[in-house]
Amino acid sequence: MSASLPQEQTIESEAEAAGSQSALRRTFSALHYRDFRLLWFGAFTSTCGTFMQALAQGWLVYKMTGSALLLGVDGFLSTGPMLLFSLFGGVIADRIDRKKVMLASQWAQMTFAFVLSILIFTNKLQIWHILLMSFLTGSAQSFSGPAYASLLPLLVKRHDVPNAVAMNSMQFNLARVIGPALGGVVYGFWGAAACFAFNGFSFIAVMIAMSIMKMPPLQRTPDATVGVFDDMKEGFRWVKSRPTLQLLTFLAFAGTFFGMPLFTMLPVTAASFHLGPRGLSFLQADYGIGSVVGALFVAATGYAKRKGRLALLLQLAFAVLLVTFGLSRSLVISAISGFFAGACVVGVVALYSSLVQLATSDAMRGRVMSIFMLAFRGGMPLGNLAAGWVTQRSSLAVALTANGAMLAVIASLFLISRKNLDDV
Repeated sequence: MSASLPQEQTIESEAEAAGSQSALRRTFSALHYRDFRLLWFGAFTSTCGTFMQALAQGWLVYKMTGSALLLGVDGFLSTGPMLLFSLFGGVIADRIDRKKVMLASQWAQMTFAFVLSILIFTNKLQIWHILLMSFLTGSAQSFSGPAYASLLPLLVKRHDVPNAVAMNSMQFNLARVIGPALGGVVYGFWGAAACFAFNGFSFIAVMIAMSIMKMPPLQRTPDATVGVFDDMKEGFRWVKSRPTLQLLTFLAFAGTFFGMPLFTMLPVTAASFHLGPRGLSFLQADYGIGSVVGALFVAATGYAKRKGRLALLLQLAFAVLLVTFGLSRSLVISAISGFFAGACVVGVVALYSSLVQLATSDAMRGRVMSIFMLAFRGGMPLGNLAAGWVTQRSSLAVALTANGAMLAVIASLFLISRKNLDDV
C-alpha cells in the first residue's frame, strides 16, 4: 500500500498544477507535447482527406442508386469490419510495434482511395466497387485503430490523458468541418475523382509524422507460447473484472448505434431539402463545427470530477436533439439541432474514452481499447443498417425519432440509478 502512495500523490499534484494553469493553456495542454502535436497535425490532414472522400462517396452512392438502404449498406461495410477484426487489432497492438501497424494501414487506405479515383476518372465505376473498397478500408482501420488509441496516453502525462483524447476528437471533428467544405468545392470544380485522389495524397502527412515521432516502446514482451486467442481472452477477463468498464462499453455502443445514423443519412436530409453536394457539405460542416465545440468543451473540463455523470447528461441532450432533427421540416431547425447534436455526441465519446483509458495499463491497453472500439465503432454499422432499412420502409423521421427515444430512455435510467461511471 505504502509503495503506491508516492505515485498517487504525484498524479494528484500534477493534476493540481494543471488546474492552476490558465484556462487557455489547460484547454490545449496536450498540444504542448512534441510527439502528440506531430501526430495531431498528421492525423488532422489525413482525416480532412477522409471526409472529402466521404462526402463524394455518400453523394455518389445515393445518386447512382437513389437508395437510402444502399447508403446504409455502404456505411455498414465501411465500419462493419470493426466487428470482425478489431479484437485481433487489439492483440496486435499489444504485440507488435504500433508504428509498423499504423503505417501498413495508411498505405492500404491510400491505395484503395487511388483505385476508386482511377475507376471514376475512367468511367468504369460500379456500385460494387465502392462497397468493396469501403469494406477493405474499414478492415485496414480496424487493425490500426487500437494501435492509434493505445498510443495516445503514452504521448502525454497521465493527468493530461483526458485532454489528449479531447484534442484527438477535436482534430477529427475539425476535419469533419474542413473536409466536407473542401470536398464540396473540389467536387463542384473537378468531380468526385479529385476528392478520392486528394484523400489518397493526404495519407502522406500522417506517414511523415509517424516517421519522425519518438514512438514509445511496448511495455510488454509478448510470450511466444501464448496464442492470439489466449491474449484476446485475457483482455475480456480484464474488462469482465471491472463492472464500470462494462457499463462504459455498453453506453458507447448504444450512443453510436442510435446516434450515428444522423450523420450517415445526411445525404437523405440534403435531398429532402433539394440541396446538392455543396448543400450536403454545409450540413456535414454544421455538424462538424458543433463537434469541435463539444471537443473544446471536454478539453476545458477534462480536469473536472464526475465525468461520467456529465457524459450521461450530454447523451440525454443528444437524444432530445436527435428527435428534434428527425421531426424537423425546417432547414434552420435542422441546422441548429445538428450543430448541438454534434457537440453533445463528441463530448460523450471523448468522456467515455477518457475514463476507459485511465482505467487501463499500457500492457493491456491495446486489447481493452479494441473491446471498447468494438462496441463504439461496431454500433455504427449496425445502427446505419437498421436506420437505412427503417428509412427505406418508412421515413428518416421515423428512424431518427425512434433512435432518439431509445437513447433517452437508456441515459435516463443510468442517471436515475446514480451509477458512478468515474469509479474506475
